Amino acid sequence: MMGKDSGVMKAWEATVKKTQAVAKKRANSLFGTTSIAHADEDEKRDDQEGSSHETEVYHAEKVLPNGDYYKGEWEDNFPNGNGKYLWTDGCMYVGEWFKGKTMGKGRFSWPSGPTYEGEFNSGYMDGTGTYTSFNGEVYKGQWIMNLKHGQGVKSFANGDNYDGEWRRGLQDGQGRYQWKDGNHYVGEWRNGTIWGKGSFFWSNGDSYDGYWEDGFPKGSGTFKWPDGSFYVGNWSKDPRDQSGTFYPPGSSQEGHLDWDPQEVFSKLSKYPICPGEKMSILPSQKRLAVWRSTKGGDSGKPRRMSVDTRVSVGLEKPSDRMQLWGGGEGDFSGSRTPTKVGALDEELMGLHMNGANPRGTQVNTLKAPRKSKRQGETICKGHKNYDLMLNLQLGIRHSVGRPAPSASLDLKPSAFDPKEKVWTRFPPDGSKYTPPHPSCEFKWKDYCPVVFRTLRKLFKVDAADYMLSICGNDALRELSSPGKSGSFFYLTNDDRYMIKTMKKAEAKALLRMLPAYYNHFRAFENSLLTKFYGLHCVKLTGTAQKKVRFIIMGNLFCSEYTIHRRFDLKGSSLGRITDKPESDISETTILKDLDLNFIFQLQRTWFQEFRRQIDRDCELLEQEGIMDYSLLVGIHFRDISTDGDLIPSGSQTPGGDSEATLCISRADVDQLLLDPSRWANIKLGLNMPAKVERTVRRSDCELQLVGEPIGEFYEVVLFFGIIDILQDYDISKKLEHAYKSIQYDPTSISAVDPRQYSKRFRDFIFRVFSEDS
Repeated sequence: MMGKDSGVMKAWEATVKKTQAVAKKRANSLFGTTSIAHADEDEKRDDQEGSSHETEVYHAEKVLPNGDYYKGEWEDNFPNGNGKYLWTDGCMYVGEWFKGKTMGKGRFSWPSGPTYEGEFNSGYMDGTGTYTSFNGEVYKGQWIMNLKHGQGVKSFANGDNYDGEWRRGLQDGQGRYQWKDGNHYVGEWRNGTIWGKGSFFWSNGDSYDGYWEDGFPKGSGTFKWPDGSFYVGNWSKDPRDQSGTFYPPGSSQEGHLDWDPQEVFSKLSKYPICPGEKMSILPSQKRLAVWRSTKGGDSGKPRRMSVDTRVSVGLEKPSDRMQLWGGGEGDFSGSRTPTKVGALDEELMGLHMNGANPRGTQVNTLKAPRKSKRQGETICKGHKNYDLMLNLQLGIRHSVGRPAPSASLDLKPSAFDPKEKVWTRFPPDGSKYTPPHPSCEFKWKDYCPVVFRTLRKLFKVDAADYMLSICGNDALRELSSPGKSGSFFYLTNDDRYMIKTMKKAEAKALLRMLPAYYNHFRAFENSLLTKFYGLHCVKLTGTAQKKVRFIIMGNLFCSEYTIHRRFDLKGSSLGRITDKPESDISETTILKDLDLNFIFQLQRTWFQEFRRQIDRDCELLEQEGIMDYSLLVGIHFRDISTDGDLIPSGSQTPGGDSEATLCISRADVDQLLLDPSRWANIKLGLNMPAKVERTVRRSDCELQLVGEPIGEFYEVVLFFGIIDILQDYDISKKLEHAYKSIQYDPTSISAVDPRQYSKRFRDFIFRVFSEDS
């Protein structure tokens, strides 16, 4: 082992000497032969200054330990002010610095030729700036965290150009794209693709105006010719779904009668959207080599800089004499060192960790909840609800599989009429429209089928996948106990959908608010409200005449990530605590407001979007007279030790070699950062990288809703959405409010009028969610 360590040290020293020599040579050729202060002179200066904490800004010119070169203003061992930094790979930044990070206006250049000139923030291209690629592409506009985000104009190398809105590196919103031959599109975009309402204009005078999906016409639209003739209809790449009418110019019967609408799809396939050039490396990934003295100090131990500039004390290692500012890469030979998953999210989301537990409060180490078996009991033959499950599956298969014309997103008011329902009889021997089945005879009712079919289309649910999830060979699973309302819950085998039995009042509430609900999702695709896919009823024949109503919803926690903690948050305190001992809490336990011991911190743009969407969703529920809803939050902790301890950000994994299980390669980190399309899986409330800060409640305040933050942070992935949105403030809730108000503080109870509920809910949610600063 000693021989191996000695060999590593010799290789390391040889590499450092080589990179220093290269940097000196390059520095002399670029900046002249001015005198250069070597790192050893800094060490002498540190020795002379001793333990003094006073710092001053001075002009310095340095070759840093790994061979990088810096010339400019310097303070407390970091670039601070205006300066020029040259990395040994040829990347260079000239501009403003703040405590070792690019901050303000500056210019970053890559050795292959690309440049970015504009605003920086904490090492990221952030603000307004211009990026010019090696092949001549130019983007000028707004940036957030290295990604084009906001208004911007881009000229592509092939002659195309785009002027419009961007989101996380891709065209998203309103924009105009023009190809080099003059053809152009003006309208809506989504994730870099033409999607929504817009118009395409050909240079020969032809045009199409209407709806688009994935780069092609889909839905209602009009194609026009220069002579005044036009074709109006429903468009689709599948000719079977295409229908329309041709109108010749004026009173003439001639024109393009033999024209095939599918020609438009052939013409458009020749006009792809240019993907543009991807950056080889992002400015925030460039590390600054910062040297710290290992001499002096109160204990004689070396001082090391942490990521947030705090000084920590530890045992000296060969690499302690040089820290790579902004990350943990320590291999100077050009190979890449694995990076912890937490470090990835810190880089990706701009998270900067503060000192842990500043108050010195002693708190127990958090443990991951005990693992639980798969939720629910499989409904097999002999189960009391087996026939009901068969009835449900037969009905769904009939409803979804029934042929229907491709509906436009613009629905007629009659589609929302509560009387718009379809009854179907299912005799055991089958009928003209239904198959034979082993269950008893029943009737099946579809409520507003056109609306829910269009909602599934709006939510991008494939009909075949939907039917397979619910009606496939795999049985449904019934959750162990009904909810507080008495409703039963069933899960599909793939966990994608949840089926809930409903009271008649809930069904009426949904049908009443259905027009507003539908229009809300059309306007705000990132709405956090529960997604409803179908409303149905099974009516058993015979003397019982029992009716069972079902609503089919999306399962918020269907994910490849394990959900370690679940919280149901309302903003009220009465009864909002789990009456289970810690040992009985598992991964599927639903915790409540007074169990919450975290504050959730979202990256700036996502937090702003979160606030806007919560306000919009709550305004809708308030207008519709709905209360008693909750924000359901699921937390996946990224770093858990082999002993089940949750590992705070910046902590080392106990147990020696177990740390290797939490590492990913730097190549994977770079791939995620450099490919904006991979961000498509991250949406508001779904797969959101974030961090949580631990809180503790004062022992003298039992009903303290939000605890005191203690500065202990955890890297997490969040899932959240608003659930239970079908409770009217009806007479029963008004009586509940009146009765409980006599016994308890009226502000602490859940049953309050919709306006007061909305305000209290939002006030609470915006206290437990905050912007990561």
